[in-house]
Amino acid sequence: MQEITTGVQIVLPQHCNGAEIPRLFGGQLMSWIDIIAAVAARRYARHSVTTACVDNLSFMAPAYLNDTVIQEAVVTWAGTTSLEVRVDTYVERLDRTRDPVNRAYLVFVALDENGKPAPVPVFEPDSYEEREEYAAAIQRRSIRLGRR
Repeated sequence: MQEITTGVQIVLPQHCNGAEIPRLFGGQLMSWIDIIAAVAARRYARHSVTTACVDNLSFMAPAYLNDTVIQEAVVTWAGTTSLEVRVDTYVERLDRTRDPVNRAYLVFVALDENGKPAPVPVFEPDSYEEREEYAAAIQRRSIRLGRR
């Protein structure tokens, strides 16, 4: 089973847009996504990493001022020096139920001490869900490579 990296934030006034009903600014959420994804990638690769691309970032629902935001990041695929990370973002209610806010896929490149691409461990999906996500990651990679 792949390690899940979890992050928690409370939406504060400085994280919100200027609307009458304060909502979490999308750029703030994107920053949190990049940070937690990088932590998951660094843990997996055992190297520093750099963001190569944000493959998909879908906003499903808003988060509002004072909401608790939970993020879970997991590696879904790894190549020779790059890896893909999925980040799921939720709003957690006071009764601990969660509503999905966002799902994002990011690609990172592992870097050695000289800033050059470094090899990452082989990715071996264990569960049915991990194998399905891995197959989907390979399809996303193919699409990304086709856009170059």
